[in-house]
Amino acid sequence: MRGILVTGMSGTGKSTALQELARRGFRTVDTDEGGWTEWRDDSGGGGYYWNEPRMEELLAGVGDAPLFVSGTATNQGRFYPRFDAVVLLSAPVGVLLDRIERRAANPYGKSPEERELVLTHVAEVEPLLRATCTHELDASRPLAEVVDDLARLAVG
Repeated sequence: MRGILVTGMSGTGKSTALQELARRGFRTVDTDEGGWTEWRDDSGGGGYYWNEPRMEELLAGVGDAPLFVSGTATNQGRFYPRFDAVVLLSAPVGVLLDRIERRAANPYGKSPEERELVLTHVAEVEPLLRATCTHELDASRPLAEVVDDLARLAVG
């Protein structure tokens, strides 16, 4: 496999998993960082969208070495054909909220309004991701187990 998208709700550990994959020597891109996404208002109320030209350029140069891309964006489905696997990380709501509360590197989800939005996304967005993913991993397991499963996907 070459390109693997790791997606899921806030608090599932996408960024943490990518950090560990990078530590193990895999190429990674976390689209929550570095200008990969932009907020757009649209008729559906708005959302985060990947920068399409930048994503096209990234995926055009995947090559034979595995590349892990993480994130959740309104337009990610447009890029699914470019990935060999779309992996949904999922965990119970209580786990997500606890992780969001404890994390220090990302302030998202700390306010009552943002926590409510997380719950809305779990109810409305996660089922859409589940219906279109190629794999689902239980992200409430220890990080090493989740990353081992992702690494196995990358090497076939």
